[in-house]
Amino acid sequence: MKLFKALATGVSAAAMMASAATAEISDGVVKIGLMSDMASVYSDVAGQGTVVAAQMAIDEFGGKVAGAPIEMVTADHQNKADIAANKAREWGDTGQVDAFAELVTTSVALAVFEVAKQQNKIALVSGAASSPLTNDACIPTGLHWTYNTRALAVGTGSAIVKEGGDSWYFLTADYAFGEALQRDVSAVVEAEGGKVLGAAKHPFPSSDFSSFVLQAQASGAKIIGLANAGGDTVNAIKAAHEFGVVAAGQKIAGLLVFLPNVKSIGQEVAQGLQMTVSFYWDMDDETRAWSEKFYEKTGAQPTGIQAGTYSAVLHYLKAIEATGSDDTDVVLAKMREMPVNDMFAKNGKLRTDGRMVHDMYLAEVKAPADSKDEWDLLNIVRTIPGEEAFGPLSESTCPTK
Repeated sequence: MKLFKALATGVSAAAMMASAATAEISDGVVKIGLMSDMASVYSDVAGQGTVVAAQMAIDEFGGKVAGAPIEMVTADHQNKADIAANKAREWGDTGQVDAFAELVTTSVALAVFEVAKQQNKIALVSGAASSPLTNDACIPTGLHWTYNTRALAVGTGSAIVKEGGDSWYFLTADYAFGEALQRDVSAVVEAEGGKVLGAAKHPFPSSDFSSFVLQAQASGAKIIGLANAGGDTVNAIKAAHEFGVVAAGQKIAGLLVFLPNVKSIGQEVAQGLQMTVSFYWDMDDETRAWSEKFYEKTGAQPTGIQAGTYSAVLHYLKAIEATGSDDTDVVLAKMREMPVNDMFAKNGKLRTDGRMVHDMYLAEVKAPADSKDEWDLLNIVRTIPGEEAFGPLSESTCPTK
């Protein structure tokens, strides 16, 4: 009987300790809902690779944080805002999801922002690029992690104008991201003394760029700026190559290009192409070590979107661990208090407008003869300090900053 009582007391004490450990964790579990484009135009630069990256962050905590298990649910938003909003609402209302993650495609991020604002949930944006996410379209719980159209403009646009590319014509994806990218790059081009001669909007996504490339050729612009991404960028560059655009003297500016895009285009065609990147797998020992683990799981080197997803989820979990709570306001305060230090960013800082400020990089595609292997594709030309890339907080038009 005494032994039984002792065992019962021990079990009771253990249960009380477990209960105390999760007392500040709602529903006793930390649940992350990750949405991405799993099968369409952005699936190779985001997609399943972001799921792997987020899981790597979860695994670093051993699957538990502040004594509570970590769970992740995923969905394919198909680049459709209504699908994303409905899924986010379902996850928040009945699925016990505490935070939304990834959200490639600006229209998707904006739709989920509305739900996150209503439900007071944190939204960790990695893939969407539009600068309005931390300006007029900001929300108190929205965090924009990896890059934005302003940083892309400052990096690639400014560099090209300074090299003599002072007249531009844009091929622009006909939705919020493309419009924001064209607007931000145009502002940089004109500030540097260049001119924008025109633009052609193309459907998103698009497989046939023939007519748009012909319009760009006819403009006589020195630079054809691609205000698009993913498969659209690949198809546009291939079409430009087929029409002999570069051979005839014009240059292509890929304003948002990722490693898988370079591989799809072909290094022979892409060599010399400049781009602004948030991350490159071969920058240092830390990026190489993390990327090797990612490669073992996926068979590909990570993109900035995928690495940024890992960083955002990791920082979110660090804040929960530090506070012992998954309360949105508590976690947000701690995330802003702690610097972001991981293989993606060094001394990154979360501002009150939701922007995570970190260094960006101007890169250039290597010539095939200069590459050691199939993923040795880029040279880092310049580091762009975070404040230069994203601008000061005083420039933000976020009403909640």
